Amino acid sequence: MELIRKAENKDIDSCIKLLKQVCSVHAKIRPDLFKDGMTKYNKEELASIFKKDDTPVFVYLDNDKVLGYCFCQIVMHNDLVNPKSFKTLYIDDLCVDELSRGRHIGEKLYNYTINYAKSINCYNVTLNVWEGNNSARAFYEKMGLSIQKTCMEKIL
Repeated sequence: MELIRKAENKDIDSCIKLLKQVCSVHAKIRPDLFKDGMTKYNKEELASIFKKDDTPVFVYLDNDKVLGYCFCQIVMHNDLVNPKSFKTLYIDDLCVDELSRGRHIGEKLYNYTINYAKSINCYNVTLNVWEGNNSARAFYEKMGLSIQKTCMEKIL
């Protein structure tokens, strides 16, 4: 049985496994910044993230097995320079287990997240894709995202 729901503490070990897969992809693209086998969150940090309303994490389950996740952050833009205030749902990380790809799980997670953002009156959904992660970029373009801004760097 397929289900998407907010992450719970019982999902931490599965999320750690998926976080390692993401880090592995990033380490191949940017070994200067990422170390293979690591995760950006530990178990305690995940437990804290899962509790907060402004950092929702959604998991995709198939027969109670976590096959994907979507880490989000709700960001309020109340810039004094720009008179328009708005709320953004930022997708910090979306991952589908490498053995489960091709089953439209990423699309289902993304669409669930979009519907959630609409339900809490977000103006937009944003995310970042590392240069060189062509499969992720192609996926997000297929989902209808377009470039909002470009971040550039010079390594010193």
